[in-house]
Amino acid sequence: MRRSINILRLAFAASVSMSLPICALGDEVRTNYFNDPFLRVTQGISECPVPEGPMLTEAQARAEAHGRIERGTSCYQSGQCRLPNSYLYDKEIIPRVKRAIEADGRFAETSIWVEGQRRFVWLKGCVRTTGQASELEKLVRSLDDVQGVMNQLIVK
Repeated sequence: MRRSINILRLAFAASVSMSLPICALGDEVRTNYFNDPFLRVTQGISECPVPEGPMLTEAQARAEAHGRIERGTSCYQSGQCRLPNSYLYDKEIIPRVKRAIEADGRFAETSIWVEGQRRFVWLKGCVRTTGQASELEKLVRSLDDVQGVMNQLIVK
């Protein structure tokens, strides 16, 4: 019993440490090891801080590599993806998200970046109202092959 509690504590500590902000890692070199797409879509709010993109240290990339392989191929193995790896969709989805937001016309006065991983789209940046954030999320969710949307937009 005591051993299983210690294992749970270790697992919890590991999960907490993986969720710490990357900036807390000091001067380690970070790069987009997995080439996850990260695009600026709009730039209508000058005071909006540039969000962190998919930047990892080498150690983080090594730690994440196996899990990405499993998550990427499980989509195909379960019959939910037509491509053999769910990360293969991202390079096509993210430019489509950008085009959809620009074509919509309602979001010119926002500053939005989009990031893609495994058919999930992260909306980052700034909007003027909570209504804009909701409408952006709804728009992106409606696009083909998008599995989910992570709305990290802030109101400025």
